[in-house]
Amino acid sequence: MESIGTSGSGDIKRTLELLWEPERRPTRGPKPTLSVERIVLAAIEVADAEGIDAVSMRRLSTELGTGTMSLYRYLPGKAELLDLMLDRVQKPSEEPTALGATWREAVETLARETFALYRRHPWLLQINQARPVLGPGTLDGMEKVLVLIRPMGLTDPELLSVLIMVDGYVSGVARSHAHEIEAVKQTGRTDTEFWTEQGPYLDQVMRSGRYPMMASLSPDTFGPGFDHFEFGLQRILAGLDTLVAARRADPAPAPPPPGPCAPVWSTPPEGTATDDGPPAP
Repeated sequence: MESIGTSGSGDIKRTLELLWEPERRPTRGPKPTLSVERIVLAAIEVADAEGIDAVSMRRLSTELGTGTMSLYRYLPGKAELLDLMLDRVQKPSEEPTALGATWREAVETLARETFALYRRHPWLLQINQARPVLGPGTLDGMEKVLVLIRPMGLTDPELLSVLIMVDGYVSGVARSHAHEIEAVKQTGRTDTEFWTEQGPYLDQVMRSGRYPMMASLSPDTFGPGFDHFEFGLQRILAGLDTLVAARRADPAPAPPPPGPCAPVWSTPPEGTATDDGPPAP
């Protein structure tokens, strides 16, 4: 699943207005018959059913029973629509205790809910979200999680890193699942059929002695019975348990080495040169 969309690639100011000031209405033309929320929900429905590449202003006008040009009275275009879609699907549950009562329960539930989110909206895995436009859905979700994991006793950058780590792990597993589903659709061949065809050749290769370690693996090694997602998640939680215990024993951590990433809301110090160049016309 290649990246076919990039968050933050539209008119940032207009997108933020649409995210944070939804009560604004078009000031030109006849009385509005639609709403930004309705357009966004229709776009999500199309993306869920057919993929993000099926979403277009023309397609949405058909779904909503209106003219294509009338949609531009509500939002500038598909780039801004994409950011609104991303924020909408990441809106957290209204339940105050949905993530659990302890930091461990919060991290575990976050991982499971994120995995479910990618399964419901697989098109999310095709979006480059290196530069997210932070709306209420995204920030409400981060706020709820950070409140619950603050008792871990980690530094603020480390708390953010916990969220990055969980999403990185979950999105990787979810992408593998999405690839499996896509492979079946494209080839018309199930996983069982695919591996059955390779069986005789693999059996011959394993008997050759060329791969003794591979040949020694138990028959269920590659079977569907082992829950790789659960195994990895529990190892992450165990590692965090160890870190939290160590931090409580010695609350003064060594400064982390410089990393490749900075918070998405950070800005370069005044006078620092950047290679962003002028904005696109």
